[in-house]
Amino acid sequence: MQTLLETPHCQLTLYRYPRLSQETLQAWDAADEYLINTLAESPLEQAGPVIIMNDSFGALTAFLHAHAPCCVTDSYISERGILANMAENGLDAGGIILQDALAPLPVAPALVVIKVSKYQALLEQQLLALREVVTPTTRVIAAGKAKDIHTSTLKLFEKYLGPTRTSLAWKKARLIHCEPQADMPALANPFPTVWPLEGSDMLIHNHANVFSRTSLDIGARFMLDNLPIHSARQVIDLGCGNGVLGLSLLARDPEVEVTFIDESYMAVDSARLNVEHNLADALPRAHFMVNNCLDGIVAGSADRILCNPPFHQLQAITDHIAWQMFCDAHRVLPRGGELWIVGNRHLDYHNKLKRLFANAQVVASNSKFVILKAIKR
Repeated sequence: MQTLLETPHCQLTLYRYPRLSQETLQAWDAADEYLINTLAESPLEQAGPVIIMNDSFGALTAFLHAHAPCCVTDSYISERGILANMAENGLDAGGIILQDALAPLPVAPALVVIKVSKYQALLEQQLLALREVVTPTTRVIAAGKAKDIHTSTLKLFEKYLGPTRTSLAWKKARLIHCEPQADMPALANPFPTVWPLEGSDMLIHNHANVFSRTSLDIGARFMLDNLPIHSARQVIDLGCGNGVLGLSLLARDPEVEVTFIDESYMAVDSARLNVEHNLADALPRAHFMVNNCLDGIVAGSADRILCNPPFHQLQAITDHIAWQMFCDAHRVLPRGGELWIVGNRHLDYHNKLKRLFANAQVVASNSKFVILKAIKR
């Protein structure tokens, strides 16, 4: 849905990427608006890089584009959305730096703007990275939904950067102002986390923004118990997360090739780490890609696709990503190719698959999850 973000200081037409005819969610929120109003009322007073973290679809980047900001995001979809909305508003994106959340940050920034994620581990990782580059003259301002900014959130800013205060709530959003200090004590970096995969001798590495960061999630465990072995030579682990499904396939089948795909840079790097540390000999059979579902993947290039679909995009609950995954899988699979998915029983994936594939078979189910297989005819 294309919507107008109009403040006393700017007017932007924004949409969520990818553009969908049935999309009902807007591409900005009150935290974006609060930040834009605050920044407009107290513009930059010094020269230096501008860093924007977690801009969802480009509202903050478009407003600050004249400063050639460095936009840091873990989301490929947000990255594409930023570029799309810059073009939508006739703005030149040539000076903007887009980088993933694991890349080094510009040194001595004049301004750091952060959209606070509800996932505290990502915020902690980003604050750790910032403490290496900010100075006492860096202005740090963050915003998020008031319900997502807790005492523990403020303590993270104080722990890693310096004294922190928060604003009054406005339209259910809140600001965080932080004053970086030069003499902060040294702290160990807890990322990536590492934990043992039950029933194996493998250790799983997870970067900060990867789902189920400290243990195997129950949906993936159920899929592992029913993982199809052999009979497929080219497999895609779609929405791979830490790559545990594809990793297990590589370990069990010496002939299979697995392509790990996710829209999260941290997820794909976690999957790569897990193959490197646990199955180094299988690296030639492993391929890694950050992508929006299966954009650009050649039809017929995989004979099986495994998927544990998300039911959210960033912080919004929506099923359109799952539907896009299913549609892309149908396009990419050859005749006889199989899509295997695991999901909560209440999500009605069975009927969605039948609409696309004209078939959907229950492979296994329990009180919470169901594993479905659809074959392209």
